[in-house]
Amino acid sequence: MIKVGVIGYGYSAKTFHMPLIKTSKSLELAAISSSQKETVGVKYPHVSIFETAQDLIISGNLELVVITAPNDVHYQLAKQCLENGINVVLEKPMVTTSLEAEELVNIAKERSLILSVFHNRRWDGDFLTVKKLLDNNLIGDIRFFESHFDRFRPTVRQRWREQPGQGSGIWFDLGSHLVDQAISIFGSPEAITARCLPLREGSKTTDYFHVLLHYKNLEVVLHASSFSAAPNNRFRVEGTKGSYVKYGLDPQEEQLKNGITPNQSSYGVEIAEHYGIFYSDSSSELIETKDGCYHQYYSGITEAIQSGGSNPVNPEDIVEVLRILELAEKSSINGETLSVCKPEN
Repeated sequence: MIKVGVIGYGYSAKTFHMPLIKTSKSLELAAISSSQKETVGVKYPHVSIFETAQDLIISGNLELVVITAPNDVHYQLAKQCLENGINVVLEKPMVTTSLEAEELVNIAKERSLILSVFHNRRWDGDFLTVKKLLDNNLIGDIRFFESHFDRFRPTVRQRWREQPGQGSGIWFDLGSHLVDQAISIFGSPEAITARCLPLREGSKTTDYFHVLLHYKNLEVVLHASSFSAAPNNRFRVEGTKGSYVKYGLDPQEEQLKNGITPNQSSYGVEIAEHYGIFYSDSSSELIETKDGCYHQYYSGITEAIQSGGSNPVNPEDIVEVLRILELAEKSSINGETLSVCKPEN
């Protein structure tokens, strides 16, 4: 069993990481660091509880640490873990700058440790369905790809994610998922045009974005709004053979919040009324959504640590995600389209 420590006891830790770790046969939730020490101790009486992340890291009893603390401390905590010989999983965004990401990648390589990022949306059922349609060439040559993550949250809340600071706001939060999905399919774009804005009253960080990734013969639109009370327009993919349109969000997050885990047959299964539709010039077809499977991320982490399997989310890929996030913010501030320079090998 791989002994796992989790830093932070906020939404992502409670909703995603702890349920997925607990349902794994190869992972043991051995330690948690949180300022809510008494509350966490009641919930997890057989787990070691630490008041600080540093105490957890130097406890000397962990093979893997999952960092779900605020974005601005990801780099510091991950570096400390790696320097103490501990494998690391970071919540997205990996860190707040691409330079920090590159440094962590190099440290992990030097020490032969696993450094990974929880880009769980690679295992959304609807995204897996889009990839299947593209692999099967049902849509033809793709000319337009639109990806949304809209929500109705018109009022600013007192959460660290909504406070000003480097790497805050929904562009780094939700946008990192959409960028990761897009470049995992199409690679890096040639140029980018972005609008990343605070539109809510009293907002001090990005709560709306509309970002265009420009490719040769392809336009990609990434969009999120805090004012969308309508069903989420998740994907619109247009190609030379037709279009695929999908509404609604993957059900896994809500299922995990409601106590449904990957051990249950209903987990990751989307109801038929939320299936997407493929339209050709003469007909339409309901496309069954593939089952979502966030647990496959931790299965991949286990295999990577125990037997040298491939990292389920290569951190070198996420360096490129961060470069796109940074460039989009610059494009929005300057009000111009910016070229995406390819990194040197």
